[in-house]
Amino acid sequence: MTPFNGETSDFDSLNLRGMRVLLVEDSWQLGMALKSLLRSFDAEVDGPVATTADAENLISANIPHAAVVDINLRQGERSYGLIDRLIGQGVPVIVTSGYSDLPMVPAKAFVLEKPISEQKLITILRSVAPAQ
Repeated sequence: MTPFNGETSDFDSLNLRGMRVLLVEDSWQLGMALKSLLRSFDAEVDGPVATTADAENLISANIPHAAVVDINLRQGERSYGLIDRLIGQGVPVIVTSGYSDLPMVPAKAFVLEKPISEQKLITILRSVAPAQ
């Protein structure tokens, strides 16, 4: 992840209190770092999980306000179907990938290329957060 370097007052004010975020990432280290980052902004985080089946189980218990989803998951699994289902349910999706060209990602999804900019991630989540 790319940490935010600059004035922190605006960035720090972007709390995510009350927002439930689904985190789908097969890299344990990155998943835990993202979870820690999101929690530091008071988000409720479901995951990280490394497969679409695990993500579907979490969604069946609680539909998230937003989702951060890696394209390439465990054992070569792709998350395109999960992304489509989430968008179909009205859940904003932030797609993460090491690739810049992702032609199969729906236009309604946000795309963040790895390494992920913390500032961009939090700013996008804040822009789609439910009104408090």
